[in-house]
Amino acid sequence: MNSFKNIKVILSFLTLLFIASPSVQSAEECFEGTSRAIFKFNMALDDIILEPLAKGYNKLPSPIRTGTSNFTSNIGTLLSIPNNILQGEFKQLGHSVGSFAINTTVGILGIFNPAEKIGLKPHKEDVGQTLGSYGIGPGCYFVLPILGPTTARDSIGLLADTFIDPFAHVTLREKELFGASGNTLDYYSVKATGVVDFRADNDKNFQSLEKNSIDLYSSLKSIYLQDRENKIKNSIEDEDEWGDLNN
Repeated sequence: MNSFKNIKVILSFLTLLFIASPSVQSAEECFEGTSRAIFKFNMALDDIILEPLAKGYNKLPSPIRTGTSNFTSNIGTLLSIPNNILQGEFKQLGHSVGSFAINTTVGILGIFNPAEKIGLKPHKEDVGQTLGSYGIGPGCYFVLPILGPTTARDSIGLLADTFIDPFAHVTLREKELFGASGNTLDYYSVKATGVVDFRADNDKNFQSLEKNSIDLYSSLKSIYLQDRENKIKNSIEDEDEWGDLNN
């Protein structure tokens, strides 16, 4: 209950903030010089750490990679459940709850995805998308160290996610929920695995973008903003060749 009280306070504050600031209705560039410097830092980390990990990951047998991707995706579905409620998307709520329940049990902790075979395909939702569905604009665009591109709305949404995500409740805050418990290491391990899985799945896309982009920073900015807009609208276009950019 405290988590939902916290998110209501955050949503109320943000609504007043964004209404009072009309300029945030479009994703204007903020701190571009700093963002470009952070972007270079992130790209250096990618070259040194993430890309080699992704290439090694891609050499694993396909069933292992598929099972890992299914597992992290299944845990990610937990965040969609409270956001489905906040958005009033009760049909999607059924998909989210049903998918998680079936994949966690029949699918052996989400390693397999039998829910999809019976037509359950939950949209991935987060607080940033929920705020967008209320008509709150993205605000300033900038780049965070390690976490990458974001906006004012999505960065605050990212923080709010940790208050309403059942998985974060069990791990980051080490609170027991329906008999399940975990710790901070579990949380960051799953998140890191999801990032490596995403990077590996999109290795060719990254290579092509780096090769063909005149300005890689601007290209990734455009891809990110369009992806977020599509997800807020629940557009079929969000299921593009890049997969889930929210990792």
